[in-house]
Amino acid sequence: MKYRDLGKRGLRVSAIGLGCMGMSHAYGAPADHREMTELLAKAVDMGYDFFDTAEIYGTPDNTHDNEELLGNALKAYRNKIIIATKFGLRFDMESGRVPYPLISDSRPTTIRKAVEGSLRRLQADYIDLYYQHRPDPQIPIEEVAGTMQDLIKEGKVLYWGLSEAPEADIRRANAVCPLTAVQNRYSMMARWHETMFPILEELGIGLVAFSPLANGLLSDRYDAASHFDERTDYRAGMPQFQPESYKKNYELLQFIRRIASERHVTPAQISLAWVLCKKPWIVPIPGTRKSDRLKENAGAVDVLLSEEEVKQIDHALDTMSMSDVYGGTKLTVK
Repeated sequence: MKYRDLGKRGLRVSAIGLGCMGMSHAYGAPADHREMTELLAKAVDMGYDFFDTAEIYGTPDNTHDNEELLGNALKAYRNKIIIATKFGLRFDMESGRVPYPLISDSRPTTIRKAVEGSLRRLQADYIDLYYQHRPDPQIPIEEVAGTMQDLIKEGKVLYWGLSEAPEADIRRANAVCPLTAVQNRYSMMARWHETMFPILEELGIGLVAFSPLANGLLSDRYDAASHFDERTDYRAGMPQFQPESYKKNYELLQFIRRIASERHVTPAQISLAWVLCKKPWIVPIPGTRKSDRLKENAGAVDVLLSEEEVKQIDHALDTMSMSDVYGGTKLTVK
């Protein structure tokens, strides 16, 4: 494993992190805790030290399942790993819809309740990196940043960040309490946040790229016959996994396969290497439940693409057709 600085606030993490949401939520029935505990231990042995979760990554029976899983599985490694978690959202479980609609709530009292709950479940004295999960249109971002500033002074939070926030929020929040990271969806199929790169560079903020494999499509492990349970797996409704989308994405997948074959690596490794080589302050956090994929993803740090190769790939991506890609669940204001 290699390591890199996530922005310019002093937080150094493994160049590939591990997104843990899918162990509990959105990718089928939740995984067995014993198996995931073994997987997380393997991740640490491989050099992963950056683990991503959130207070809402759970199941209908246990809405905080993922934080509890990580708290139990990683407590023996607590002093040598970085755990990122998030506040400010809850699922509307009563809606009867999947994906569950999201309800935002970043009131200071809610944040303080959330941080205490996450600390307890993670079995920790502090949270390494704490994100506002989504902007709250009813709470000024300065108020959120002020609460983070207080929590940092109290030692309950070390670094903080925003997820899926607009440029204005980033600037306003950073002016009150400097941000360490912004977490956004980013992959070869989801490049709309590249317009934000200049501001992140200007302010010294790192980018944590979630869904860097387009929810798994760019791993090249799926085809039109792949089936996802619509009751528990968000991929069942994602545009890139619809049967007709495989024809639309044929050119993209062939393009990635060709580069991977030339390099004697896998499509997933090329897709992750592209993210890593875009900027030295970007850290992708692919998720997995399988040890072979854990190893495969880690191997992407050894695939080096030159600046010219990245430009050539970008040009190809700009000019080829592809399907839409899942852009996330919309917020419900209540």
